[in-house]
Amino acid sequence: MTKFSFALHKTDGAARTGVISTPRGEIRTPAFMPVGTAATVKAMMPESVRATGADILLGNTYHLMLRPTAERIDRLGGLHRFMNWERPILTDSGGFQVMSLSDLRKLTEEGVTFRSHIDGSKHFLSPERSMEIQRLLGSDIVMCFDECPALPADRKRIAESMRLSMRWAQRSRDAFGDRPGHALFGIQQGGLERDLREESAEALKSIGFDGYAIGGLAVGEGQEAMFATLDFAPSQLPEDKPRYLMGVGKPDDIVGAVKRGVDMMDCVLPSRSGRTGQAWTRRGQVNIKNVRHQDDPRPLDADCSCPTCRNYSRAYLHHVYRAKEMISGMLLTWHNLHYFQELMQGMRDAIAAGEFARFEADFHALRAEGDIEPL
Repeated sequence: MTKFSFALHKTDGAARTGVISTPRGEIRTPAFMPVGTAATVKAMMPESVRATGADILLGNTYHLMLRPTAERIDRLGGLHRFMNWERPILTDSGGFQVMSLSDLRKLTEEGVTFRSHIDGSKHFLSPERSMEIQRLLGSDIVMCFDECPALPADRKRIAESMRLSMRWAQRSRDAFGDRPGHALFGIQQGGLERDLREESAEALKSIGFDGYAIGGLAVGEGQEAMFATLDFAPSQLPEDKPRYLMGVGKPDDIVGAVKRGVDMMDCVLPSRSGRTGQAWTRRGQVNIKNVRHQDDPRPLDADCSCPTCRNYSRAYLHHVYRAKEMISGMLLTWHNLHYFQELMQGMRDAIAAGEFARFEADFHALRAEGDIEPL
């Protein structure tokens, strides 16, 4: 059986390319993980998600524990079989969603008691329960249970939260136990504070994990502050293990994160944007709702090889969005996921060739030109 492992193939500055090996397949890094919140990437078939180039999906512990429940998924053969995705799956721990329920939750050293956003029923999540749920789901990469304060927050609050998360990291590690072929990732916290991030990294390294996430960013601090933190945070983590930046992001966030040494990212953006009439292209964002597209026979992006760009015009995409047809979200989501995966492949190739700086310059130059001129 393949063990979980990470091989670094090439670096270019701080940017890295390599491969994460798991029993369910390889994950090429830097990797973008589409988010399958409730055991589905919205508006997509799993085989279509794979066709865009995705090696791994993310599932959401909080949503799946509430509906249909982890116990039910386990009885039905685990998350991979349940959603018909045979490749690797990473599950988050539920901590981030519980943070966003601040008015519905009670936090103690033991864990978090909260009310379901679905029916108001009461639930308890702790490091031990989070590990149990993720074991029942059968995910390949399991995340520690942590507490993530929304930014801005004062230093005292960030420090207390980070130290609580480090105690929970130890409990997560203990509860995870020995599961060959499955990996447990620790999550670095500490807000934008260099010394708190360092303290967190040292605590995680002393516990020992298969990979390390940079948590507590993309929570309202803005890109400049995020990049300033990423200028030091990845290098505080072990070089020989994958580094995962949680919840990021827009294409320029992703390029900036990879430039600073990040290997894995996830975001709901490609699918959420697709359902709201937004397409991401090499030239930036296209709002298909705009009247300028209604008579335009051209594709979203003439250089894109996705089925949407090969087969459908901007005029058609504008029409089905306006008509509230289901195919609108499907076509735009497929394009967006394809574009995100193409971006990752472009960066992997550029790092391997030692040309990441040129790739980054070209990426920004084309985006600065903006969308093609209206007809």
